[in-house]
Amino acid sequence: MAMVARFSILMLTACVFFGAAQARADDQAPFEPEDWSLHAQTTFIEQTNLRFHSLYRGQNSLDQAPRGRESWTGTLFLGRRLPWQGGEFYFNPEFNQGFGLGKTEGVAGYVNGEAQKGGYDNPKANVGRLFYRQTFGLGGDQETLAAGPNQLGTKVDISRLTFTAGKLSPTDIFDTNDYADDPRETFLNGSIWAAGAWDYPADAKGYSDGAVAEWNEAHFTLRGGWFLEPKIANNRDLEPRFWHSFGAMTELETRYSLGERAGVLKFLVFANRAAMGSNDQAAANGGNIAITRRSRWKPGFVVNLQQEIIDDLGGFGRFSLSNGHTESWAFEDIDQSTSFGLSLKGSRWSRPKDTVAIGFAQNELTQQHRNYFAAGGTGILVGDGALNYSPERIIETYYRAQIVDPVSLTLDYQYVTNPAYNAARGPVSIFGARLHIAY
Repeated sequence: MAMVARFSILMLTACVFFGAAQARADDQAPFEPEDWSLHAQTTFIEQTNLRFHSLYRGQNSLDQAPRGRESWTGTLFLGRRLPWQGGEFYFNPEFNQGFGLGKTEGVAGYVNGEAQKGGYDNPKANVGRLFYRQTFGLGGDQETLAAGPNQLGTKVDISRLTFTAGKLSPTDIFDTNDYADDPRETFLNGSIWAAGAWDYPADAKGYSDGAVAEWNEAHFTLRGGWFLEPKIANNRDLEPRFWHSFGAMTELETRYSLGERAGVLKFLVFANRAAMGSNDQAAANGGNIAITRRSRWKPGFVVNLQQEIIDDLGGFGRFSLSNGHTESWAFEDIDQSTSFGLSLKGSRWSRPKDTVAIGFAQNELTQQHRNYFAAGGTGILVGDGALNYSPERIIETYYRAQIVDPVSLTLDYQYVTNPAYNAARGPVSIFGARLHIAY
């Protein structure tokens, strides 16, 4: 109860502070480039699952009894324009507390994208992001980049080169989608807000050290990145030998119009290299993956689409595929994922800042990966000790209501069939509520 009371006081204080700050911002003069940037967010998520059918459970199984879990995060987004042209520096101190359902285990397309894989009973402070960005204009027409978290409001050449280096998440720049991208504001499920089969390089909190280069033109952006992999699967410690273990990726983003409706199509290819185990060899050794680990490759690709359909209604879809011969290393236990859905703003019922959305995902494993889990192996998120394989299917729907400008409340429902690819368990219904404050 003390925790709830402290949280309620924080929310009330933040509402007053951020609401006043937003009102002042709305009264500001027309756009001028920013030298400093200050934004903040806090997100509280509560989820509970109903009792579901289960013939057995293992080490990484979701508990079939009704359970409730909460997660809480807070982030400060600080930005500073540097003395030379095009230079910017960003720093994000943050905290996180709590766990996802099942101690953040039990579903391959995990149900709370905000829950840390290494959670804490009490708020834990850490550095989320710390990076440098340098932009070189190539001349010609300009565009305005709106002020926001980790983005100074500024004018830049449409034709430009941008370099980013430091600590951040690869998903900050790659595989973004306006309708399904951020578990703090859109979908919660990890195989809907991101490409499930992209085992993107990151530590247990979702961050890595790396560098990204981008070439932007009016109708396309080409970007490439190189990030450190963790020393051990789903570990906090990154391997500093960037030539030895790494995640490399290239993405082509194309922007187009169908009639007057804007669309974006992205093609991402990736290749990860780390001391990963072999699923085949581990299955032959009773599920012991550790004895099979050596330097291996995990390649794959992602196709990512977003399309405006009519005013306030947009659709999205992703297809991702990776090599399931090697173990999952940093994100989710998924070798192939297909997701799609719709997102509608509330203008039709006089709530233009509200959003109602629905998304679907199907996650699959290769035969080698199935054999590993059937032999009793465990992955990052799943492992029931045995396996009656069937693709994992997820439906998620949410309504996000903007209470006042900085505060939103979301009610979320997920229905998961064959959680952890196991037809012997489930289906399971998961209800969630999310309170988000952003300035």
